Amino acid sequence: MLEEQAMITFLKKFDEHPFLVKINGHEHLIGEGAPTFTVNFKKVIPLKDLVTSTSLALGEAYMNGDLDIEGNLYQALDNLLGQMGKFSTDEHHLKSIMFPSSSKKNQKKEVSSHYDIGNDFYKLWLDDTMSYSCGYFKHEDDTLYQAQKNKVDYILEKLYLKEGMTLLDIGCGWGFLLIEAAKKYKIKGTGITLSEEQYKECQKRIKEEGLSDYLEVRLMDYRDLPSDGKMYDRVVSVGMLEHVGRENYQLYLDCVSKVMKDGGLFLLHFISALKEHPGDPWIKKYIFPGGSVPSLREVMNCMAEDNFHTQDIEDLRLHYNRTLLCWEKNFKDHIEEAHTMFDERFLRMWDMYLSACAATFHNGIIDIHQILMTKGINNNLPMTRWY
Repeated sequence: MLEEQAMITFLKKFDEHPFLVKINGHEHLIGEGAPTFTVNFKKVIPLKDLVTSTSLALGEAYMNGDLDIEGNLYQALDNLLGQMGKFSTDEHHLKSIMFPSSSKKNQKKEVSSHYDIGNDFYKLWLDDTMSYSCGYFKHEDDTLYQAQKNKVDYILEKLYLKEGMTLLDIGCGWGFLLIEAAKKYKIKGTGITLSEEQYKECQKRIKEEGLSDYLEVRLMDYRDLPSDGKMYDRVVSVGMLEHVGRENYQLYLDCVSKVMKDGGLFLLHFISALKEHPGDPWIKKYIFPGGSVPSLREVMNCMAEDNFHTQDIEDLRLHYNRTLLCWEKNFKDHIEEAHTMFDERFLRMWDMYLSACAATFHNGIIDIHQILMTKGINNNLPMTRWY
């Protein structure tokens, strides 16, 4: 009874949106007014676990089936995660999770842990483009597929591509952006990735599209780019910066600068935060080991050191919220097929990941930006936006 009361007392600080807690036959209302959702605890979470990491304690309880949400999971998380500033995190106790090694070997292992769990799994809930990043919803009735096409078209327009140019895609995923660039602009493209699964699928798609004379994909760490000897007119990086680690943001931009031709355009698309923060323990333990979310201001600061000149910055936060809700719906629509691939604990984890990320974008806890920049000065670009 004392443990239960300690847990309830801890939860009472999350009172901005009323919710009901059910445990051991008791009901506790948190906040004032009609509850917007109900949390059904099968067992008490010890106070020491909640204090060490509120995120890990609640996240693992959900994964293990020790708590369930009565009502919509996304709506519950949307109400709760807007109060993440009240979460407790003992960074010293969680040092190995919060501050892992950023060595090449460890980062390849971290990337593989997320992106190499199987292309067939990703095909269940991504769209046909296999784009695993924020879509761009130009119209209210855009499908996820159309939004991903829009996003790639928009990026390629921003890059001001011309036939015969060279394009480098750092963190190329399953290759859709490169394939579209080659088909529409007849560029010569190179994609790099650390994911074996993405590498194989990307090679397959390039061959199927008959684009082997235009495109290549390589298993390569961005830190090896300068020694590769190639120079590029254009560089694009979508959702890759978040994986390099805070201590490597400057190194990452240094490497990009060293392989870019003077006056070249670089589009950097990345999840961002308002301020510098080590990240969320649950996400870093289970979803993106080693991941860190840069602030916009620290990226801008690093850019200046490499003589990158900002042309434009665009915020796409609500586009990512909607993208994630589309993914979450697709995931639930294919849950029976997913059950043949993974156990219940993994699937509960993945459902929470998609819903929680949608909620954090909706609450502005994380954001997403596209920065368009030139290496040095380029006076040959149009004076007004051409996209």
